[in-house]
Amino acid sequence: MPSSKEYHDFVIDSIGLAADIASRKMMGEYLFYYKGVLFGGIYDNRFLIKNLPSVRKLMPSAPEELHYPGAKLMLLVENLDDKKFLADLLRAACASLSAKPIK
Repeated sequence: MPSSKEYHDFVIDSIGLAADIASRKMMGEYLFYYKGVLFGGIYDNRFLIKNLPSVRKLMPSAPEELHYPGAKLMLLVENLDDKKFLADLLRAACASLSAKPIK
């Protein structure tokens, strides 16, 4: 089932895309990139983020989910109402994927 534009807009509003973060629609889903590096996305109206140690530290009990059969497990982001938490989460994920952490 493709993700809805409404859910995409809700997540974008919640995370507040920084200058180096982009959202791209692909095959009915939405992928999120930091400086061109994939870190998560919206799959079947679920916001999933890469299962990185820095992310797991902030969400120790987050459910692991597949975004498609055979893919690596990602973490489900359920707390979309706490903008500070989401900013910290994205900062941690992107810092793990890049030599230069985002501010």
